[in-house]
Amino acid sequence: MDKIRRNALKAASAAAVAGVLIWNGSNAGASPEKAHGLAEGQHGQSIKTLQQRLNALHYYAGPVDGQFGGDTQEAVWAFQEAQGLTADGIAGKTTERYLARPRQIVPKYPGGGTHVEVDLAKRVLVLYSGNQAVLISHVSPAGGYRYCDKSGCQTAATPMGSFSTTEYMPGWVKVPLGKMYNPVFFSGTEFAIHGDTDVPLGPASHGCIRVPMDVARIFHTEVTTPGTPVFVYK
Repeated sequence: MDKIRRNALKAASAAAVAGVLIWNGSNAGASPEKAHGLAEGQHGQSIKTLQQRLNALHYYAGPVDGQFGGDTQEAVWAFQEAQGLTADGIAGKTTERYLARPRQIVPKYPGGGTHVEVDLAKRVLVLYSGNQAVLISHVSPAGGYRYCDKSGCQTAATPMGSFSTTEYMPGWVKVPLGKMYNPVFFSGTEFAIHGDTDVPLGPASHGCIRVPMDVARIFHTEVTTPGTPVFVYK
């Protein structure tokens, strides 16, 4: 957990030194790429400002490089989802207002220890330490579609309830329904929180909880396996 705190503090300090941590309406229209909101494919100082702000708020936007790529888009999705906004991946005027004064993210299951909460309705995962959010990520849970495998046909569904991490497997792990990256299992070795190169805005998995690759590279280092409580709900 100390690693995420250090990274967040480092990002916040860098942003403060650069004079860009305070996000406010005066930023709107400050550069050409902001005319219609910040979006994937754009680059420049305004993108760096956005990345610094998201990282300081614990939405992992990846390196502060001024490039609005997939990592930054997924962080914007997560921010919009957690704040109750329409998730479109574009940092427009409404998103900018919330970046300036975001709603506090509080646990549904407070307890003081380290635990994970996954809100399937919002499609957001939050890692808490001492009831403080230290990592917030967009997720893609089960898609609700019918599929068939060797055991028969069933509907893709992510289990809800109270669980705990059971096992971590490093790297790409091949399973009957595909592959998963750095999976942290929370229900035996059947359902996991894992990275994937395809983490769309909507639900898409067979049942596991997909997280962006950049989040999957660090998530397993921030939870104890086995034993970290995981709460999945709508």
